[in-house]
Amino acid sequence: MRRRDVVKMLCSAALTAPLVGRARSADRVRRVGMLLGTTASGPEPVGAFVQRLQELGWSDGRNIQIDHRAIAGDIGRFRTAASELVHLAPDVIFVQSNPGLAALRQVTNTIPVVFVQVADPVGSGFVESLARPGGNVTGFANFEGSMGGKWVEALKEIAPATTRALILLHPETVANVGMARAAESAAPAVGLTTTMAGVHNAGEIERAIATFASEPNGGLIAIPHTVTVVNHGLIAKLAAQHRLPAVYAFRYITQAGGLMSYGVDADDLYRRAAAYVDRILNGAKPGDLPVQAPIKFELVINLKTVKTLELTIPRSLLARADEVIE
Repeated sequence: MRRRDVVKMLCSAALTAPLVGRARSADRVRRVGMLLGTTASGPEPVGAFVQRLQELGWSDGRNIQIDHRAIAGDIGRFRTAASELVHLAPDVIFVQSNPGLAALRQVTNTIPVVFVQVADPVGSGFVESLARPGGNVTGFANFEGSMGGKWVEALKEIAPATTRALILLHPETVANVGMARAAESAAPAVGLTTTMAGVHNAGEIERAIATFASEPNGGLIAIPHTVTVVNHGLIAKLAAQHRLPAVYAFRYITQAGGLMSYGVDADDLYRRAAAYVDRILNGAKPGDLPVQAPIKFELVINLKTVKTLELTIPRSLLARADEVIE
């Protein structure tokens, strides 16, 4: 779906949706910038963010204007897109991903910023602390470094015969390196050796997986990042082609054919971020709003992919699953 179609759809919904939030002043249309590492139509649940704004009384095209900039995985475009949004002088900017937030911090330290899907915001140098972020930035973190170890354990549990794990990561992103190191540290305890592959685009992803898959008993962990998220369909396809059991961070990758995902409920994070945007539009300062951690995690298994890989899933794992895709 093209951007103008998405905006048209959202505006149409806004004109028909009831305002259940507080009444808004009609004297000025507020401006919200949106900086996305993916696209305006997905795979990240942007619609959940816009819907929650509507529930709080903000309707795109009526009392707010939402300006999108989506770089579709081309990390090099983040700085330009961030500068364009800042030039529009929005009341608040909503940003998704570590590299997106890094680009925004380079071009503004005054416009309020609410982030989502950012890993380790303190360690990455984005905020002073979770309780008191300070400055113009606050938002919703997704993963701590320790999640790398949990993905390793999940891979071994769903595919016990696996003895090697390929870890895809963006090597310039501090949080990605932290999660990859945690995975590497946890691997020996479950009988795995690890291979790190730094990737920046689809070509590097293809080469890394093809090289790794030339030897048997391999599995795959895709560390969450704009690069791996935008290319999630390709990664799932290659994992299936090379018969690699794979673990991902988000439900929508399992829905697209991935074997298993364990991670945050992205819809919940986007809806909570919309509430922070609402508070800032009503006068709150971002530095006074604590950075929040995820409160909902979900385990999703794709049974069709399980059968394709001829795996036998332990009943204990199936019992823990929040969703099983038939």
